[in-house]
Amino acid sequence: MKRLSMIFSVLIVLSMILTACTTPATPTEGPVAQAPATEVPAVEEPAAATEVPAAVEPAAGKTVLNVWSFTNEILTMAVAFEKTHPDVDVVYTMIPMTNGEYQTKLMATLGTDAVPDVVALEAAFVKSYVESDFLADLSDLMPYAKELKMYPFVYEVGTYDGITKAYAYQATPGALFYRRSLAKEYFGTDDPVEIQKILGDMDKYTQAAAVVKEKSGGNTYMVASNGDFMNLFYANREQPWVVDNTLTVDPMVDKLIETAKAFRDNGYEAKATQWQEGWFAGMNDSLVDAEGNPKKIFSYFLPTWGLPYVLAPNATSADKSTTTVGDWGVIAGPLPYQWGGTWLGVMKETSKMDLAKEFVRFCTLDEENLTNWATGVYTNEYLKAIDPNVPDSQYQAAGDFVGSQVVVEKILPSFDNSEMSAFLGGQNSYGGFAAAAPSVNARLMQGSDDAIQRALNDPLNSYLEGTVTLDEMWQLWKDAVRNEFPDLDIP
Repeated sequence: MKRLSMIFSVLIVLSMILTACTTPATPTEGPVAQAPATEVPAVEEPAAATEVPAAVEPAAGKTVLNVWSFTNEILTMAVAFEKTHPDVDVVYTMIPMTNGEYQTKLMATLGTDAVPDVVALEAAFVKSYVESDFLADLSDLMPYAKELKMYPFVYEVGTYDGITKAYAYQATPGALFYRRSLAKEYFGTDDPVEIQKILGDMDKYTQAAAVVKEKSGGNTYMVASNGDFMNLFYANREQPWVVDNTLTVDPMVDKLIETAKAFRDNGYEAKATQWQEGWFAGMNDSLVDAEGNPKKIFSYFLPTWGLPYVLAPNATSADKSTTTVGDWGVIAGPLPYQWGGTWLGVMKETSKMDLAKEFVRFCTLDEENLTNWATGVYTNEYLKAIDPNVPDSQYQAAGDFVGSQVVVEKILPSFDNSEMSAFLGGQNSYGGFAAAAPSVNARLMQGSDDAIQRALNDPLNSYLEGTVTLDEMWQLWKDAVRNEFPDLDIP
């Protein structure tokens, strides 16, 4: 990659323009708050035209590998790949996910010479691609996964009918972050081992929420949004959403509704909306109610990436008047779960199958690469030494939780005195996720999950607000699912 793809540069600019031009929705209820330190994700714009990006001339004497992604993250690995494969020119194309643009353009390449060789797949839609016939069989890479002791859920997500079509370089187990000072005040300890005992299952978590409310006089909420714990219930179902082409409601979904209703009716959650002002404000003690009274949030459910990219950047208020840096702890929490992640697959139509597989292996199943990725080796200086045209902003900071247990165990001690550990009051950030990761199970994931779960959001909110009954909520949800999947049997 002696020069970056012009496509990549243009699409980054387009993505920035789209983000700058959008206005986040304002929640209609719940506490008001100071603006968060990190921008709220933008409201989606209408999809752009579906033209396939034009081909780029390869570097002289090199074999071109076309890699498509919705994030610039994997570009770092693409540059590192070129260091170990100097005869390869990775042409990296980034396309925004805005309103399905990435998926639409990818589908438009099928059956054409423009089909990419390697594609990145986000957690929300990876399973639908794995269940399709678009991706190549990558099962022959499984020995590498076994050797590195990849966490099972990492490759379970990329597997369908016994065939593995995608692998992830990171694992994204979820955890529970809690305020140490509030834990001492309400439970007499902030020790992670003891707090895990207190909050070890959802019944205990709900009981603890009552203690927090009582001892704080209602000024501290157990959680900012009921959306925070939805992933926990979905991840711990016994049955998937669709069984024999029939919509199925597992008892854990009923438990989710029951828990959400209890938290709303009893004032255990702040009624904030994820990714909006009140939700962020609770991270830095700038949360106030409609009358201006200060409120606090005891805990947040977040995955691995939530620590460096969500919680830490928002732990200090925009005006620097309040901060919670150093006042957080992390535990596995009441239930194991997984949230987010990026997988890599190879398009079946590629003419460079062996090279494409090698790229996926390097990114996701190479011990040295994963170690470098997790420990901050890939600085901008490192990347520019390989390709001087790498943007100044391109680098990978230490701390991303990788999918190999072998790598995690080797590098775990290196995070004892890291910046993130200081943020957690001296607790090893990697250690908290390492404890949670082995329990995560992703075998129930299906390609229809995202649409079915999103269809429940509005009916559930209406039920929690008391504008519809429980039966009406279920009917509204089923009607929405029926519109999305007309061939699905819905009892």
